[in-house]
Amino acid sequence: MHVAVLGPGAIGSVFGGRLARSGVDVTLVGRPGAHVDALRTDGLRLTLPDETTERVPVDVTTDADTVDSVAVVLVCVKAYDTRSALADAEHLLTDADVCTFQNGLGNPETLAEFVPASRVLAGTTSHGATLEAPGHVRHAGVGDTYVGNYFADTDTTATALARALTDAGIETTVVADAERAVWEKVLVNVGINAVTALAGVPNGRLADTDPGERVLRRAVEEAASVADAEGVSLTVDPVAAASRVARRTAENVSSMRQDLERGRKTEIDALNGEIVARGRDHGIETPVNETLTDLVRLAQT
Repeated sequence: MHVAVLGPGAIGSVFGGRLARSGVDVTLVGRPGAHVDALRTDGLRLTLPDETTERVPVDVTTDADTVDSVAVVLVCVKAYDTRSALADAEHLLTDADVCTFQNGLGNPETLAEFVPASRVLAGTTSHGATLEAPGHVRHAGVGDTYVGNYFADTDTTATALARALTDAGIETTVVADAERAVWEKVLVNVGINAVTALAGVPNGRLADTDPGERVLRRAVEEAASVADAEGVSLTVDPVAAASRVARRTAENVSSMRQDLERGRKTEIDALNGEIVARGRDHGIETPVNETLTDLVRLAQT
């Protein structure tokens, strides 16, 4: 199985590096920059959760038109870049199934603009990843990973992808309801990302302090009310799930905090901002999420 990773940032590089390390044919497809240059020159420096660091040779390109015979495309770009990234990589999508491993709501619907809905998969993960330096990523925390077809019944591609990821050290479960899995991941992100970004704290502070626990709980409870209005039947207590992820990735620096500290655009609009927008559609008040959204927008301007 040839896998292309569109967007080899922190999580894309961890997934791609671990797959390549296990023997899967992987091509990383990124945009020109220091990280891609380092990957091309020196391979990927991958620091594993046990703190060992390995050098993993990887195939990397900035030109999707040079990559052929792809079975699965893992989309790991930022949510706000999904449409433009897919437009630039249409050659990859000719025959491939496409799986979003992104934060936020709406990504599968965007993928379905480029490939038949039957070929859209969605994956979620609570593994932590940090881009330490160009060419160097840290697999910072271990969590749950799920994958499944988003608009259709589970097919052999989802099963094969889950098996490949599991063999690569990222234990992955196939789910029949990928939409629910995406929402359950969004509820975790809503409780963790913006709060840690604004407070400048690692994830664990939201589980081991009273202020952190209160803000996490209120943000997640609001978002869960929106999920219910959208007809999503959750299988977990969303507040407990978000707290559990915060503990598992206690030392991890959330992706939104990394973006804010580096002066980059965040995914706030696809996360807390989307909760606010959908809450408004359903007549649900979401004051905590609205405040978090406005503060992140203010901080990134």
